[in-house]
Amino acid sequence: MRFTVLFLYCCIQLTFAETYGSINQLITASQACQKVSQKLASVSLAECQALNLQSDGFNSVNNFPILVKEYPPLKGKKNKGRVLLIGGTHGDELASISIVFKWMQTLEKHHSGLFHWQVIPLMNPDGALIPNQNRLNAHGVDLNRNFLSADDEQSALSYWEDKTKRNPRRYPGEKPLSEPETQWLKYKIEQFKPDVIISVHAPYSLVDYDAPNRDNAPKRIGYLHKNLMGTYPGSLGNYAGILLGIPVITLELPHAGIMPNKQQISHLWTDLIRWLIKNI
Repeated sequence: MRFTVLFLYCCIQLTFAETYGSINQLITASQACQKVSQKLASVSLAECQALNLQSDGFNSVNNFPILVKEYPPLKGKKNKGRVLLIGGTHGDELASISIVFKWMQTLEKHHSGLFHWQVIPLMNPDGALIPNQNRLNAHGVDLNRNFLSADDEQSALSYWEDKTKRNPRRYPGEKPLSEPETQWLKYKIEQFKPDVIISVHAPYSLVDYDAPNRDNAPKRIGYLHKNLMGTYPGSLGNYAGILLGIPVITLELPHAGIMPNKQQISHLWTDLIRWLIKNI
């Protein structure tokens, strides 16, 4: 069975290598913005560049920088806590990337210092910034199944074999944290020590919540209502929410490729802030 899994993994890697090719030189944040704006109609080049996104020096499989924007505490303002906001873990969920860019524009104008933010608009650039965007990274791995689990190292792979019948869209990788993107996010969580993580996905139209105590789960965020889906081995919710004890709010937008309208984007943001004020 393990030989079969490894053989399939190698085949997936070859397929992705043929599809993506490789980036021989690292690109700058400005060049990254060019690629993002070419892919997302909702994000202009000027808007992306104005955010002054930064790199920690960590890159994707194809050497694309994983960019971050920090909104630090403000002098003279009492800070309630640290929030990590993530979009684009799955490359084919483009709306999850676009909405995070919209929320960063809100923070650009209205960052009050109430929270210390670190924002990752695009966790999986190799999956998103290709002509036919893909859920997986350039190794053919589902990044949201590649984290450490609360039980054992092989649980994600066993779950993939037994429960998903080796569905390639859910492939967790040969072992936890095999991918540079998940290694980087582990580092980011250890470095930043967030009090809560907000991860945006699509297209299940719900709010999920992973934490040791689910009593604080938001009943509604904007037009999305609570529907606790459980934790999957290797998921960010399992790793951060259960293993590390950091609450993880997962927002599942209704459509992977269609942005919520302006009013919905605003209501989602307002309800998030209200929940954070009450629960951090």
